[in-house]
This record gives sequence, structure tokens and C-alpha cells, in this order.
Amino acid sequence: MAVVRETPRWDRLFAERTRGDVGEGIALVLAFLGQPDLISFAGGFPDPLTFPRERASALLAEFAAAGESAAFQYAPTRGLAGPLDAIAGRLEALQGRRPADDELVITSGAIEALELVGKSFLDRGDLVVVEGPTYLGAIMAFRSFEAELVAVPLDEHGLEVDELERRLVDGLRPKLVYTIPDHQNPAGVSLSRARRELLVELARRCGFLIVEDVAYRELGFDEEGEPSLWSLAPDVVLQAGTTSKTLFPGVRLGWAVGPAGVVAQLVSAKQNTDQCAGALGQRLFEEYVRRGWIDEQLVQSRSLYRRKCERMLAALERCMPAGTGWTSPKGGFFSWLTLPDGGEAGDLARRAVERGVAIVPGSLFFADGSGGDSVRLSFSLVDEADIDEGIERLASLVNP
Repeated sequence: MAVVRETPRWDRLFAERTRGDVGEGIALVLAFLGQPDLISFAGGFPDPLTFPRERASALLAEFAAAGESAAFQYAPTRGLAGPLDAIAGRLEALQGRRPADDELVITSGAIEALELVGKSFLDRGDLVVVEGPTYLGAIMAFRSFEAELVAVPLDEHGLEVDELERRLVDGLRPKLVYTIPDHQNPAGVSLSRARRELLVELARRCGFLIVEDVAYRELGFDEEGEPSLWSLAPDVVLQAGTTSKTLFPGVRLGWAVGPAGVVAQLVSAKQNTDQCAGALGQRLFEEYVRRGWIDEQLVQSRSLYRRKCERMLAALERCMPAGTGWTSPKGGFFSWLTLPDGGEAGDLARRAVERGVAIVPGSLFFADGSGGDSVRLSFSLVDEADIDEGIERLASLVNP
């Protein structure tokens, strides 16, 4: 008699923390990359035109010819000495402060820095304040440690820090406040100077750690930006940075800089996470910094993204029906579209795919699933020649 074997129900064995609403949002966004013939405003990915293929190839050949082993070997958990020095020097040049040796660690992208923060700080039920809306990856990272996320709204000047202060007065006690102060993902707005100063004052007064994500800081269209939160208050800010938008994402390289005691705990957490960031990426980035190539590349990248942004904003102005609103970013990759009254972004996204256009519904960027009338539009990856057509198709589906 044949034995019938049931397919194992592995989900019954999964850890309890995986059963929360961690979400599949990033996988959904990445899936759009594999669909042909889509005009995609979905993924916040850099344009391959900015990838320095020739220089990367030349450096690899140079490393091999010189018999270098460090680029191909394991690295210390904190990072290789040369790349650490290059990153510290770049932070000093761009943000006006050089971190001490024990205040900096190299990570496998900014997302690992957020994971290490969660692993180091969060117990079940701990409070984390995020922006509403905010980066989907941060929502997923903090929720994976069973934290409770509290969203504070933002406007055209960034996080509404006055509202955060009111909630703190009413008894809110977060361990962490996560913010993207420069060209925010997904809204494209930046935090004003006055709000930056108030935020760090609140952190000192109330005893929480600010987690500052600077993924888009170096992609401002204007030369002058506001000071980083870390440069204003290195005692209460942990800054997470990435090279994915400025070099290329294939190396998965970033950094975390902050109070020495915090960074020491992140290094400890990293030892049983990935042990070390990839040495090859570290050495590539070090050489890009030391030879001035990264700054040359950024001039070209900013120019490209400015053109794309301006073209998309012009198309929105020309095509969108009355009652539609959107942000006008001064850098980064994104604009935040608000539909006319009654607009439903999830339905719009489904209908848009049928018309050959990909967008991301705003609800993915809210910890509580709100934002159903909003859409994130990314101009970074879409071909310039397709922007007008893509926005025209999308506008034809928006009900005034």
C-alpha cells in the first residue's frame, strides 16, 4: 500500500517574530525589474549610466597585477584600515567632522546598518519613531525585531518635529527615532535647519538615539545642503550611509558612524551577522575616493538625475488632472504623488501595469498601512526618453 506523504508545513516551524507584518514590499518592487516593456517609476535604483565599468575593471586588473591579497581576503569586522581612513576623510570633507577610529564601522550597505541597530537595541514591544511615510526597508528591519513603530507625519520641510515634541510631552518614549533628512525616500523632501536643531535637542533631553539615513545626501541638485544631524550632534546620532547610490549597488557597501559605545555594539552584532563587509568593495571605494573619481562621478550623476527630475515634474504639471499634488525634490530619486479625493493607489498601480507603467502604492511606506491615496514615483532608473510617455499613460488613469 502506497504511503501518502504530506508536504511539510514549514511555516508552523518559523520563528514567532516572522509572523508579524514584515511584508514583501521590497521583493514586489524588485520584481518590476524583470518585466519587459514596462516604463518603471517603481524601483529606487541608480541609472546604469552612472556605473563606472571601465574604471572598476581597470582597478581589478591593477589589484591582480600588483599581487594584492587584501581585496580578495576576509577583512576585519570593523573594516580594512585604508577604506576606514578614506571614509573618515570623506566624512570630514563633506560634513565637517572626522570620526575617531572607534566611531566608525563599514557595513554591507545601509540596510545592514539598520539591521545591526535593531539587533543591538530592540526588544519585543520597544518603540521606534519613523517618518510617515518612510523607507520600506527600515519598516521591515525594525519590525523583524518585533518593535512597535510609531509614525510622525512629514511635510514639505521634512519630519514634523514639533509634532514629535508634543507626543514626547504626552509620554511617548522611543528608543530610536529613524529619519532620512536629505531628499527623503519616498517623499523627496528635506528636513529644515530649524527642525534639525530641535530634533537633536529632543534626543539629548529625552534620551533616544537618532538613526540618520543619508543614502541620498550626496545627490542634491544644489551645491549647498543643510548640516547632517551627525555633524550637529555626534553624541546622540548614529548615521547610516551607503555607496549604492553614489558608486554602484553591486558592491553592497556602506558605513555607520556614531557614539563609540554604540558602534562597538554594532561591531559585536556584526560578528555573527556577516562577519565583515566585502573587502573587494572596500578597496574599490577607497581607490575611488583617493583618486577623486567618486567626485567626478557624482557631478555626472547629479546632472543626470536633475534632468530626469525636471522632465518628470514638467510632465506631471502638463498631464495630471486637477486635485493631484506632488513634491518637488531638490535631489535624490523620488517625488511623492497624492491622488485627487477618492483616489486609490493600489487600484491605480494594477491598472497602470496593464498600460505598461509601474508605480509603487504609498501604503507600503507607512507603518500602519495608510497612505492609500499616495504613490511614490522614482525618476532615477526610467529612461529619459520614456518619462513623458509614462506620465501621460499614468495621468490618463487618474480620476479627477
